[in-house]
Amino acid sequence: MEGTVTRIIADLVETHCNQSPTPLLSRSTLEDLQSLLDTNDPQLLDQFFFDLSSKSISPSALLPPLTTTMDSGPTHLSLMSSNAYLSLLLSPNSPVFTLFTPMSFLTLLRSLRRSLKARPPPPIGECHSSASACGGALVKKRKGRASKNNRRNACDDSDEYGNYSNGERESEFFDVRMLFSVLEKLVLVLDLIHLNRFPDSLKSLVHTVVEIPVLAIEIGGNVISFNRLTDLCSKILRQVLKSDHGEEGETAAEVLKSLAPLILAVKSPARSFALDFVKHLLRGIAKKNEGVKRALVNLPRYLAQKAPEKAEPRVLAVEATIEIVSAMELNDQIGFTEYVVKMTQGKANLRLLGVDLILNLMMFLKDPFGVYLDCEVKDLWGVHCLEALIQRCSDSSAGIRARALSNLSQLVGFLSSDDKNCAVLKEVLGLGEGGTKKVEGGINDVLRKRCMDEKANVRRAALVLVTKLTALMDANFDGVVLKIMGMACSDPLVSIRKAAISALSEALRTFSDEIVTIEWLHSVPRLITDNESSIQEECENLFLELVLDRISRAGSVEATYSDSTFSHSNIKAKGVEREIEALFPEGVLVFLKEICNGEVIPWVRKICTNLGKKKRLKPKLATALQNIIRTSESLWLSHSKPIEKWTAPPGTWFLLSEVSAYLSKAVGWKFLHHHWQLLDKFGPASGFNSSSGAENMYEHEEGSEPNSVAWAGDRVFLLQTISNVSVELPPESAADLAHNLLKRIEEFNMHSTEVSAHVKALKTLCKRKALDPDEADALVMKWVQQVLSKASKILEKYISGDLEANNRNSFFTPPRSESTKGKRAAAMCQLLSEAVTAAYTIGSLVTVCPSADVSSIVPILHTIITSGNSDPKFSKLPGSTVNLKEIALSLYIQAWLTMGKICLADGKLAKRYIPLFVQEFDKSDCAALRNNLIVTMADFCVRYTALVDCYISKITKCLCDPCELVRRQTFILLSRLLQRDYVKWRGVLFLRFLLSLVDESEKIRQLADFLFGNILKVKAPLLAYNSFVEAIYVLNDCNSHNGHSGSKNSRTENRIFSIRGSDENSRSKRMHIYVSLLKQMAPEHLLATFAKLCAEILASASDGMLNINDVAGQSVLQDAFQILACKEIRIPSGRGSQTDAGEIEEEGGDGGASAAAAKGRAITQAVRKGLIQNTIPIFIELKRLLESKNSPLIGSLMECLRILLKDYKNEIDEILVADKQLQKELIYDMQKYESTKAKLTAAEAVATIQNASGFLSPGAPKTASRTNGQDKVTEKLHNDSRVASAMADAAAAARARSVLREVNKGTLTPPLSSISVPKLKSNQGASGSQSDRPSDVLESLRRRQSFNSDDEN
Repeated sequence: MEGTVTRIIADLVETHCNQSPTPLLSRSTLEDLQSLLDTNDPQLLDQFFFDLSSKSISPSALLPPLTTTMDSGPTHLSLMSSNAYLSLLLSPNSPVFTLFTPMSFLTLLRSLRRSLKARPPPPIGECHSSASACGGALVKKRKGRASKNNRRNACDDSDEYGNYSNGERESEFFDVRMLFSVLEKLVLVLDLIHLNRFPDSLKSLVHTVVEIPVLAIEIGGNVISFNRLTDLCSKILRQVLKSDHGEEGETAAEVLKSLAPLILAVKSPARSFALDFVKHLLRGIAKKNEGVKRALVNLPRYLAQKAPEKAEPRVLAVEATIEIVSAMELNDQIGFTEYVVKMTQGKANLRLLGVDLILNLMMFLKDPFGVYLDCEVKDLWGVHCLEALIQRCSDSSAGIRARALSNLSQLVGFLSSDDKNCAVLKEVLGLGEGGTKKVEGGINDVLRKRCMDEKANVRRAALVLVTKLTALMDANFDGVVLKIMGMACSDPLVSIRKAAISALSEALRTFSDEIVTIEWLHSVPRLITDNESSIQEECENLFLELVLDRISRAGSVEATYSDSTFSHSNIKAKGVEREIEALFPEGVLVFLKEICNGEVIPWVRKICTNLGKKKRLKPKLATALQNIIRTSESLWLSHSKPIEKWTAPPGTWFLLSEVSAYLSKAVGWKFLHHHWQLLDKFGPASGFNSSSGAENMYEHEEGSEPNSVAWAGDRVFLLQTISNVSVELPPESAADLAHNLLKRIEEFNMHSTEVSAHVKALKTLCKRKALDPDEADALVMKWVQQVLSKASKILEKYISGDLEANNRNSFFTPPRSESTKGKRAAAMCQLLSEAVTAAYTIGSLVTVCPSADVSSIVPILHTIITSGNSDPKFSKLPGSTVNLKEIALSLYIQAWLTMGKICLADGKLAKRYIPLFVQEFDKSDCAALRNNLIVTMADFCVRYTALVDCYISKITKCLCDPCELVRRQTFILLSRLLQRDYVKWRGVLFLRFLLSLVDESEKIRQLADFLFGNILKVKAPLLAYNSFVEAIYVLNDCNSHNGHSGSKNSRTENRIFSIRGSDENSRSKRMHIYVSLLKQMAPEHLLATFAKLCAEILASASDGMLNINDVAGQSVLQDAFQILACKEIRIPSGRGSQTDAGEIEEEGGDGGASAAAAKGRAITQAVRKGLIQNTIPIFIELKRLLESKNSPLIGSLMECLRILLKDYKNEIDEILVADKQLQKELIYDMQKYESTKAKLTAAEAVATIQNASGFLSPGAPKTASRTNGQDKVTEKLHNDSRVASAMADAAAAARARSVLREVNKGTLTPPLSSISVPKLKSNQGASGSQSDRPSDVLESLRRRQSFNSDDEN
C-alpha cells in the first residue's frame, strides 16, 4: 500500500506542477486513489495527507484534477473520479468543508447525467478481463458500430489515461456497478454536508436524481438493475427532505414539482417510481411534517394545472391524480373535490379535466354521498360534484358536453348498484317521487336539449345517459324525451341510431306504458330497411325479444284461466276490457293494437318475413295468438253478449296471418274453420260504414252495431292465414272453402280489401291442391274468365241502366211520381255498389292472372273514363253522353284504377292510354282520383320507363297539389323512383323538390329533410352544389338572367314552384331551403359556391345582366347577400381554440385532427385569397351601381360586407385598398355594431344581476353562491373588454339613479309641464309682429338632424 501512496503522490505532484490547463487524472491514478480510500484506515489516510503537505500540496489541491476529470473525462473516468471524490469526503478525518464546494458538487451531478446519456454497446466476451467488469452494465446497441474484430482490437488499444485509441471506444460503455457505488456514497455524503446554504446545488441534485430513472429507461437494462437504481434515487430524495437541507415544505415542493413531468408522462417504470415515491411520502413523512403534507396536498392541484389536453395523456393524468388523492386523508380529499368543482367553472381545458376527475373521484373515493354518515346530503362533497357534472352537460363546448354526459352515464351505472346511493342520486337528479330538483329544471330538461344538440357526439352521449337513467325513473318517463329518442332513430349517423334504439328498447323493457310502446313501435321497426346491416339485425332481435316473445309468454298462460275463471263473478265490477287486460299483462294488447297501425304494418311484415326465412319464429307464437283469440271469444260469451258484436283483439289476426306463412303446422284447421264460419255468417251482407280503421270492440255500447270494417279486416287476415296453411288443409275442406270463396267473389258485395284477399286465397288453394302447375294454371284461368264475364255484365248493366234512365227522364213531359223515382234510385244505388266492386274485382283478377282475356272489358272501361271528357272527339263515341264522373264518381275513380292495372299487364294498351292518364290527373279536381293516378303513374314508370320519362315534369306538379295526401304520396313515390334510378335528377325535378323543405305539412318537411340530409348527401353529393345558383333564380321566379331565361316550361308553371316575394315569410322560406342545401356541401364546395354567387349573381347585377330594377331581380340579389353572410357558407378560419381541436381529437384521433387542421388552413388561405382578388372588386363596383340608383339594397350589401370582413379586421386596409371610402364606412359600421351589441349585452347582464339580487332575502350574505345565469353572464363579460366597459357604464348609471332617488327621498322628477320655462311665440300666429327670419329657415332648423355620438345615443 506504501507503493500505492507513493505513486498517487507522484502523480499529484506532476499534476500540481502542470497548472494550466489542469490535466486529467489517469485511470491508474484513480484506481490507486480509490484502493487507498477503500481501505478506510485512519493511520494510512493521515500518512497520505501528511505526505501531501510535505510536498506543499494542500487537500484542496485534489479538487481541480478530480473536478476536471469528472467534467471533461471519458464516461468511465468521469464516474471513477466521482466515486473517488465521494469516497474522499467519506474518509475518516476528511476535511469535508475544505473538499466540498458547490462547483465540484455540480460537476459530480453532471458526471452522473453524462454517464446515463451515453449509449453503451453490450460487453464483449472476447475482451480482456476488464470487460468482465461490465457484466451487469445497462447497455444498448449503437447504430453504425464497428464489427466484432474491430471492437476486439480496440479493447487493447488504450493510451496512458485509459482512453482507447479510436477515440470513442472507451466512452461507449460503463460499469453500472460504478454508478450504484456513486449513488450509495452520495446518500451517505448527504448526512455530512448541509445543502441549505447552497440552494442551487440542492435544486440541481433534485433535478438530476429525478432525471436518472428516465435516462436509465432510454439506455435500456434489466428490471433488477432498474429497481435498485430507483431505490437509490428514492433514498437520496428522502435524504434531501431532511431539515439539514432547508425548510422541508419548500424542499418537498421542489421535489414534487420535478416529479410532476414523470407522473404526467406516458406509462413507464419512471412514472411508477414517481407515484410510488409520492405515496410513500403520504404514508410516512407527511404524517409527521406539516410542510411536506401541505406540499403533497397541493400536488394534485398542480398536476391538474399541468395536465395535457390530448385525450390519452389526459386520462393518464387523471389516473395518477386519483391514485395520489386516494392515499390522502379524508379532509384533504374533500378539499381537493372542492377545488375540482371550481375547476369546472374555469377555462375549457380545466373544465374538461374537471369532468373526468369528478367521475373518478366519485367512483374511487369511499361513500361520496355520506349515506353511511350522520350528516345532511346537501353538505357532502359528492352532491356538489354531481351537480357540477350535470352543469357541464350544458357547457358551451361540445366536447365538454359530450364528455360530461358520458361520464354522468357511467356514474349513474356505478351508483345505481347501491340502494342508498341510488336514492340520493334520484333526489339530486329530480327523479324521485316528490324529490327536490337540485339541478335547475331537472335532468329531464338537460336531456331534452342535449338529445337535440347540434353535435353528433353530444347526442350520442345523451342517448346513452337516457339508457342508464331508465332504471331510476319511477314510471314517469318524460314524454318529450321519448319523442326525441324516436326522432333520433332516423339520425344520419349510424352510432346515434344505435344509441337511440338501445335507449328506447331499455325504456320498453322497464315500462309497459302505452306511450312508450307506441313510440317504440313507430320508431324502431322501421329501421328494418336501414342501410346498415347491423341495425337491421338489431331491429329483428329486439322485435323478437320485446314483442313476439312477450306475446308468446302472455298467450301461453291461456290454460291457467280456464272456464272456472269465467264462471266466478269475483270480477263482475270490471268491464270486459279490464278482464282481458288482466289475463294478458305486459301491455300485450297495446302491442297487438298498435302493430296493425297503418304506419307500422309494412315494417312488421318485413321483420316477420326476415325472421321466418331465418327460421327464428317459434310455433308457440302462433299457439299464443290462437289462445288470445279463443280467450277473448270465451270471455265475451261468458258475459252473455251477442257473438255478432264480438271481434278479436285488434292486431291478433294480422300478426297470425304474417307468422302463419312460416308456422303453418302450428295453426289448427278447426280453429280457422270455426272463425271463418263465424265471420262469414255474421259479417255484413252489404254496405260498409265510412270508418277508416278497425275500432276497439270494447268501445261499443250495448245496443251498437258491429263494426263492419273491423269484421272485414279480420276476414282479410283470416283468409291470408288460410292461404298460408292451405297445404295442411284436408282435401274436402279445401274444396268446400274454394267453392265458398268463388261464390262470395261472384256476389260482388264485399269490401275492396276483402276482394283481393278472396282472389289471392282462391288462387293459392288452386295452385297448392292441383296435381301439376299446368293444371293449376288452367283451373285459375277458368274461374278468372268466369268472374270477368259476370263483372263485365254488371258494368254493362249499370251503364245501360244509366243511359235508359237518362233517356226516360228526358221524354217524360209530366214528372214521374216521387215513389217511382225513389225505388229507381235505390236500385241504381245498389247496382252502383255492385259495379264498383266488379270494377275492383277485375283489377284484382288481372293482377293475379295477367294473361286473362280482357278484350271485352276494355271498351266498357274506356266508356266510363271518357264519359266526363269535354273533348268533341270523345262525344262522338257511343254511350259517352252520360257524365259518370258527376253521377257515379266512385265508379269513375275505380275504372281508372282498374284500367291502370290492365295497362300494367298489356304494354300495347299502356302505350295508347298513358297520355290519357297524364291528361286526367293534370285536370282532375278530385283528390282521391289524383292520388290513385299518381300511384298508377309511378308503377308505369317502373314498367314502362321510356314511355313515362317525358311526363315526369307533369307528375312533379303534384308536389304542389292542394291536398296534403297527394303531395306526400307524390313525394314518397318520386323519391323511391329516384333512389332506384328509374328517374334521374335532371331538369326541373330537383328544383321542384326543394319546395317540400318548406311545405305546410310537418310530415312532408320531415321526409324532405331526410331525403336531402341523408339519401342525396350520399347518392348525389354534388347535386346541391351544381343546382344552387339556379335554385335562387327559380325560387324567386326570376328570368332576367340569360342563363335562366330559356326554360322549356311555361312561366305560369314555373311560378307554381317559386316562393316569389320580398316579405319576411317568403324570404325565411327561401333561406331555409338555401341553408338546407349548404349543409349538404363539403368545405371545398362551399368555397366554390361562394365564388359562383359572386360571379353569377353579384357580377351579373353590376354588369347589367341582372335587372335590379325588377322586383324578382332585387329579391335574387338580396338572397345572394343573405347567403354570403350566413354562417353555413362560411369556412372555419382555422383560428379555433385548442378546445375545438380537442373535440376533433375526441372524435377522430390525432391523425384525423392534424389532417383536418391542415385542410382547414389550406381552405382558409384560399378563402382569403379569393376574397381579396375576386370578391371585393365586385362588391365595390356593385356598391357604386346601387348608390347611383339609390337602391334600398345598399344596407344589405353593407351588412354582408361587415359580416364577411369581421374575421379580417387587421387586413381591411389591404383588402379595401381600391376604395378608401368603403373602408372607412365598413370600419365605422363594425365599430357601431360592436358598440351597440356590447351595450345590449351589458344592459341584459345588469338586468339579470339586479333581478337575481332582488330575490335574495335581506339576511342573505353577499358571498352567497350565484345562479348559473349569473356565472354565464360574468364569464361572458370577462371575455370581451367592450362588454365589460359597457357593463361598468351601465352599472354606474344605475348607481347614479339609485343615489338620486335616495337624495330626492323617493320623489320623482317633476314633469316638464310643471316647470316654468320660456314660451316661444309662433311666427304665423301673431299677425302684428313679423319676424326677421323667413319661415322656411325656422322650419329647416326645426327639422335639423341630430348627430349625437354613439355614447350619447
